[in-house]
Amino acid sequence: MKSVLVKPLRILIWVLVSGYVHCQRTGVVNIGAVYTHNSVIGRVAKVAIETAVADVNGDPSILKDTQLKLIMEDVDCNVFMGAVKAFEVLEKEVVAIIGPLSSSVAHMISMIANSFQVPLLSFAATDSSLTSLQFPFFLRTTQTDSYQMAAMAELIYYYGWQNIIAIFVDNDYGRNGISVLEEELGKRMSKISHKVALPVQFNLSSVADLLNKSKLVGSCVYVVHANPNSGLTIFSVAQHLQMMTSNYVWLATDWLSTTLDSLSLVNGTLLHILQGVVGLRQHTPESSHKNAFLSRWKEFQKRGLVRSELITYGLNAYDSVWAVARSVDEFLNEYGNVTFSHKKMGNLPQEMYKTFDGGIFLLEK
Repeated sequence: MKSVLVKPLRILIWVLVSGYVHCQRTGVVNIGAVYTHNSVIGRVAKVAIETAVADVNGDPSILKDTQLKLIMEDVDCNVFMGAVKAFEVLEKEVVAIIGPLSSSVAHMISMIANSFQVPLLSFAATDSSLTSLQFPFFLRTTQTDSYQMAAMAELIYYYGWQNIIAIFVDNDYGRNGISVLEEELGKRMSKISHKVALPVQFNLSSVADLLNKSKLVGSCVYVVHANPNSGLTIFSVAQHLQMMTSNYVWLATDWLSTTLDSLSLVNGTLLHILQGVVGLRQHTPESSHKNAFLSRWKEFQKRGLVRSELITYGLNAYDSVWAVARSVDEFLNEYGNVTFSHKKMGNLPQEMYKTFDGGIFLLEK
C-alpha cells in the first residue's frame, strides 16, 4: 500500500514543480539595436535608445520583475554588414530588433527578421516600398517618404514651377523616394524633367560633373533627396558653380532639417551656402513627455554625454524602445515567458540559430 501512495505523490510533486517553473515570468528579455552608430542620426539614436532602456528598467509600472537587456551592433551603413550584425544579435535570442537607419539595410534585415519571426522596428528607414505586406515583421516608427513627397509636389504645383530636376542618392532610399515624387507630380499634371543619380559614396568631382551637365537645361527647380551625412556637399559644389542664385530654386527633403537640427552651432559659412534653400521637416506633436525629454537632453549635453541636438529620429528611437517594452509586457502577462526553438532555416545548420516561438503573438501586441 505504501508504494502505491508514494508513486502518485511523487508524480503530483513533479507536476506542481514543473508547472511553477513553466509559469515563472522571464527575468531578462534581450532586444537588439542594429544601425550605423557614427552618423548624424546614429549619434542621437544611441543615446536615445540607451536612455529609453534605462527608463523602462527603472519604471515599476511596466515589466514588473523583468529587465530589458540591450544588444547593440554597428552596421556602418553597409547592407552586407547589416545582414551579419542581424544574425549576430539573433544568435543572442532577441525578441525584437530596433533599426536600421538605412532603407537598403532595412530591406535585407526585414527578410532575415521574417525568417526568424522577430519584429523589426525601424525609426529612420523612410523608403515607402518597405511595407508589412511584403515584410510582415517590419514595423515603422517614423513617416514614410510618401508624406514629404506629396508635400513637395504640392509646393511645386502651387508655385507653378517647371523644369524639375531631381538629385538623389542612387540606392533604395533615393530611387524609391524620387519615384514617389514622380507619382505625386503626375497627379498634379507635372513631371520631373531630369534625374541626377549620385553614387552612394560620391565625392566633390562627381557632384560637380553631374551638376555641370544639369546646367545645360537652363533655369531649374532642384529637389535634393540625399543622406544627412553627405548632402551638404551638394550645396557647397552648387555654390562654387554659381548655381545658388535667383535663377535657381533649391528644395530639400527632410534630410537637410535633420542635419541642421543635429548641430549645436551652425556656422555663418554654412548659413550663407544654404541661403534661399527650402527644406521640409517632420512634424512631432507637442506634449509634456516631449518637452520633458528635451529638457533631459539639455542636461545630457551639459554633462558631456551627447554633443548633438535632439532630432525627430531620436524621439522615434526612444519611442521604439517603449513600444517594444509595452508589447513584451503584454506578451509576458499573457504567456509568462519567452522561448526559442531550433528550426531549419534554408541552408543554415539547424543547431546554429533559434526562432522566437512567440514572434507572431508579440507582433500582434
